[in-house]
Amino acid sequence: MATSKPFISHSFTYETLEETLDIKPKGTNLFIGIPRESSYNENRITLAPEAVGVLVANGHRVIIETKAGDGASYSDRDYSEAGAQIAYDKKAVFECDILVKSAPVCEEECELLKPNQYIISPIHITVMKREILQKMMDKKITALSFENLKDASGHNPIVRSMSEIAGSAVMLIAGRYLSNANHGKGVLVGGISGIPPTKVIIIGAGIVGEYAARTALAMGASVKIFDNSIYRLKRLQNNIGGRLWTSVIEPKILAKQLKTCDVAVGALNSTGGRTPIVVTEDMVSNMRPGTVIVDVSIDRGGCFETSEITTHENPIFKKYDVIHYCVPNIPSGFARTASQAISNVLMPLLLETADNGGIENLIWRKENIRAGIYMFKGALTNFYLSERFNLKYTDLGLLMASKR
Repeated sequence: MATSKPFISHSFTYETLEETLDIKPKGTNLFIGIPRESSYNENRITLAPEAVGVLVANGHRVIIETKAGDGASYSDRDYSEAGAQIAYDKKAVFECDILVKSAPVCEEECELLKPNQYIISPIHITVMKREILQKMMDKKITALSFENLKDASGHNPIVRSMSEIAGSAVMLIAGRYLSNANHGKGVLVGGISGIPPTKVIIIGAGIVGEYAARTALAMGASVKIFDNSIYRLKRLQNNIGGRLWTSVIEPKILAKQLKTCDVAVGALNSTGGRTPIVVTEDMVSNMRPGTVIVDVSIDRGGCFETSEITTHENPIFKKYDVIHYCVPNIPSGFARTASQAISNVLMPLLLETADNGGIENLIWRKENIRAGIYMFKGALTNFYLSERFNLKYTDLGLLMASKR
């Protein structure tokens, strides 16, 4: 049987379909507000005067509440000369379309929020309240958190910077409380020729642990690091570029090392809830008098059983004659450096938001920014927050697709 040839009619015309591309929207001018933080122990500010100067030069408007930069040693004049408008009434700042805060939204501020506002701030899951989230949802707020914000490489830039500051600060803090000036045992961190070096134990080989180890080694101390992740221990050794004393967290080995150390640093982090307690009260009671414990993990409960939250005003307490330093938010004690680090991340983010015509377009185009969004136009898009407070969860990807 002969096969018939395909029949092509000359009355039809065949054309290729045009490809539809996502057209980049026109840029927009931003109206940014920076309120003064009333939260206890919060000295940081989210945008340094230099960053405000760049934003204003790009046509954006910035209002800052008077004395908002005092904690980081920035004056109203610094901001005024950078082009910001100084507000003497908090309500004027909360009239802005975008709020940039260095502390979580508090209950008093919920009343000042206006509908459809965009807020960039930390959330501090451990102290977040259901009522605050509910009020933000009612006002159709879009909110981005410091803790979860990712850059193009998939890292958390602000968390990393704050961890670097906390890690570097640990040995400065320990040195302060080992000296006679603060009724310590009069030991110099590090050591000099002919005298055995100070012994430092670091629990946790993350970024805080790495920077604490770098500073301790630079001072001449003997450093021993504990972590249950072999990968993190290897990474720390590779980053520092030398073979270090490392161990998995084995209670007997840890207890033996703690007995003879001068400084113990708690630098464990936890992906979910509370940090695990790895140093028991019994281990602390066997430590030498005058030893300094710096528990950086106190932000999430602490990894020493004897740890209790302290403040920048009263930073230490003694238990079993061991000095405990348990101040949460250590970077706030170095507020100017911390403010510059946050500013370096947020200023480019705000410029990118403007270039893309607003936060909604930026979220659509930049997948890494979505990781930081925990509320979108009143819909809660963070699964952990929805589980914890029994609030309705909505997938951000589905929300974005439905808006297009």
